[in-house]
Amino acid sequence: MLLTQNNAFIIGDVARILGWIMNVLFNFLDSVFGIQNIGVCIILFTVIVYMLLLPLTIKQQKFSKLSAKMNPEIQAIQKKYANKKDNDSMMAMNEETKAIYAKYGVSPTGSCVQLLIQFPILLAMYSVIQKIPAYVDGVRAIFTELANSILAAPGGSEFMQELSTTGNMYGVGTDFTQANTIIDVLYKLQETGNATWQMLIDRFPDMESLILNTQNSINHVNDFGINIANSPWNIARSALATGSVLLLIGAIAVPVLAALTQWLNVKMMPQTSSASQDGENTMASTMKTMNLMMPLMSAWFCLTLPAGMGLYWIVGAVIRGIQQFAINKHLNKIDLDELVKKNIEKNNHLREKKGLPPQKVNEIARTNVKAIDHPKKGMTEEERKAAMAASTEYYKNADKPGSLASKAAMVAKYNEKTKK
Repeated sequence: MLLTQNNAFIIGDVARILGWIMNVLFNFLDSVFGIQNIGVCIILFTVIVYMLLLPLTIKQQKFSKLSAKMNPEIQAIQKKYANKKDNDSMMAMNEETKAIYAKYGVSPTGSCVQLLIQFPILLAMYSVIQKIPAYVDGVRAIFTELANSILAAPGGSEFMQELSTTGNMYGVGTDFTQANTIIDVLYKLQETGNATWQMLIDRFPDMESLILNTQNSINHVNDFGINIANSPWNIARSALATGSVLLLIGAIAVPVLAALTQWLNVKMMPQTSSASQDGENTMASTMKTMNLMMPLMSAWFCLTLPAGMGLYWIVGAVIRGIQQFAINKHLNKIDLDELVKKNIEKNNHLREKKGLPPQKVNEIARTNVKAIDHPKKGMTEEERKAAMAASTEYYKNADKPGSLASKAAMVAKYNEKTKK
């Protein structure tokens, strides 16, 4: 059985864990409810995985929500040091930026951890769905009798190797004297139109009844409206050739629903400021492009990969959407100014433990969150100019403009004005 499993570094280990969960779910549904269906297992499996990842999901989505609040402050710092490339200025910019992140209680890598964990899970899930019999005992048992009969038949191994080549099958074992490799090929007969079950019947006519029973059993296990072991692309081509409208609709529904649910997830994510949407911030501009591309990429992946992957993708997107809705409602009730205050105290407490002085929070980081969310409205251009003129007049003094004395006087006036 190990011969057909994925043995890649990290991915193989993750695939074995996921395969074990799938095997437990399949046996549970079969023994308790009499249900033998991989599609149902994938749905339950997806729910379990996302529940296990919930703490990381909350952190990542909390980061996204708070990013929309702190982006204007980050951009203000970037503009402040836009034309200053010296080492001191760069270090000062980094310190002020770190103060913003500390203020909101998030890490700059807050959105990356879950993605790094999700990626190997996605690849491992692909391996499991591609080779269900290698991980799920109940599915493997469907093929065991037929595989052993083929191995016992004269020329059976050679024919299965030829069938593998004819069907351009990849990911199967290389030792065609082993039952596991034969099972790999039998399972992939539903994916290709070049190698078919009928070819198997033509080559082993005395096994016709066993072959048909095996075919019907595996089709039953993989039936979820469409065959989840086959790709929507192949299913659509087959539907067009046979004129099956319902099968064509089912095949198209998978990539369409994958793109739609991904698009809804993007729309539910907190949006950044208008400045970043206009492309003034390179990272925000890149994220905007990615948000447009992700639904299209989802559609393409779920069109060409096995439909079971599309089912996992769609259910995962629905769960993420529900989680995002709940988290958004929770964060909307939080007093962000109170959150900021607690985060600054927490950060200074950690610094104190390390023997460091309290971090100096720059003027931008002291900005009241409500002032960012609800800026003063209704100021006309004339009023704005008048306010600027009044401010300039306030800081005027008798000393020579630009002199050290002049600057010192301006600092003194500023301190007097902002003193609480």
